[in-house]
Amino acid sequence: MRKLSLIFTAVLGLFFAINAKAQTTPDYFPGKWNVVVMGTPNGDAKMTFVLERKDGKLTGAVQDSTGKELTKITQIDEKDKSITAAFTIQSYDVTLTLDPVDDDHVKGSLMNMFDAKGVRVKENK
Repeated sequence: MRKLSLIFTAVLGLFFAINAKAQTTPDYFPGKWNVVVMGTPNGDAKMTFVLERKDGKLTGAVQDSTGKELTKITQIDEKDKSITAAFTIQSYDVTLTLDPVDDDHVKGSLMNMFDAKGVRVKENK
């Protein structure tokens, strides 16, 4: 009976530890991301996505390599661990889907036609 109580206490403690860790995990996508879309008709496209969470929703903008804003992201759909960002670029309405690879890298596709990869921009503090 004593062993059963000890096992129950250990399992319960493990459950609370895992639950507490899950609640403190930071939001993955907010921040600045350098993304390269490979194989477009105009060659590889390099863009910077600046994402932030406002009022519980993910919003953002697309910038060129100099930091000039090209367009606002019109909609971001969040599903499980991926996002799909909709925006207009060069008069085309496009979507970019991104999935986490690790803490600082993403992969995905533009319009399910062109592969994309990205890296988080580390800000100097």
